[in-house]
Amino acid sequence: MRFDVLTLFPELFAPFMASGVTRRAYESKQVEVVLWNPRDFAQGNYKRVDDRPFGGGPGMVMMAEPLSACLDAALAARGSPAPVVLFSPIGEALRHEAVERWSASEGAVLVCGRYEGIDQRFIDTRVTHQISLGDFVLSGGEIPAMALLDAVARLQPGVLGDEASHVQDSFNPSLDGLLDCPHYTRPEQWNGHGVPAPLLSGHHVQIERWRRDQRLAITAARRPDLIAAARAAGRLSKADETALKKKL
Repeated sequence: MRFDVLTLFPELFAPFMASGVTRRAYESKQVEVVLWNPRDFAQGNYKRVDDRPFGGGPGMVMMAEPLSACLDAALAARGSPAPVVLFSPIGEALRHEAVERWSASEGAVLVCGRYEGIDQRFIDTRVTHQISLGDFVLSGGEIPAMALLDAVARLQPGVLGDEASHVQDSFNPSLDGLLDCPHYTRPEQWNGHGVPAPLLSGHHVQIERWRRDQRLAITAARRPDLIAAARAAGRLSKADETALKKKL
C-alpha cells in the first residue's frame, strides 16, 4: 500500500520511519510513504502557503491553491484515484475497526494541516475523509498521520516479531473488542509486589480464565461501552457474565 503525505514539515517523518519495529514495514515498502511539501507548489518568490483569514481573527489559514496543486501531483504520481484524508477535530474518531480497514486498503493521501486551519473550499472539493485522534487540538496533522501510519504498519505480515502480538491488542476482535489484561515478567518479586499466582501455575486453562477475567474487569471499569457492545454482539459467555457480577 502507499500513503502520500502532504506536509509542510516532511523532515519530521524521517526519524519516525527509521525507528522501532514498524521500520520494517517502511523499509520493505509494505507500507510505502511518499512525502510532498505544498510549499514546492506555491507561487511567487516567497512560496507562500498561508494568508490571513477573511473576516479577521488570529492566526493564518493554509491556502487552497498550493494544497490543490500538491494533491494533483501526488495523485498523478500514484496513477489512480485515492482517498484524501484530512486530520481534523470534526473527523470521525480513529478506532481499531478503521485501522483494520486502512491496513487492508491500497492506502491514501494524508493531508496535514497547520496554523488555524485550511481554506474550507479545499476541504469541500478535495477531501474525502476526515479523521480525529480525540477531543483535543494539535499544532498540525503530522502526529495524527504518524499515528495512522504506525497503527497500519504494525498490522502488516512480518512487521512484528511475533505474528500473534497484535491479535492480543486491546480492541481486537479476537479479544471480543475488550481492553487487554495486565502483563508481568521477571523477577517474580519486585519491591514487595508479586506476580499473580495463576500466571505461575503452568495451568493454561487457569491462565486464560484469569486473563479473560482481568480483561472483563478492566473493560467494565474503564470502558463499559465496550462491555455493552460485546454483550449486544453475543460475545460474552455465561462464565464471562459470572465474572462480571463478581466484580460489581
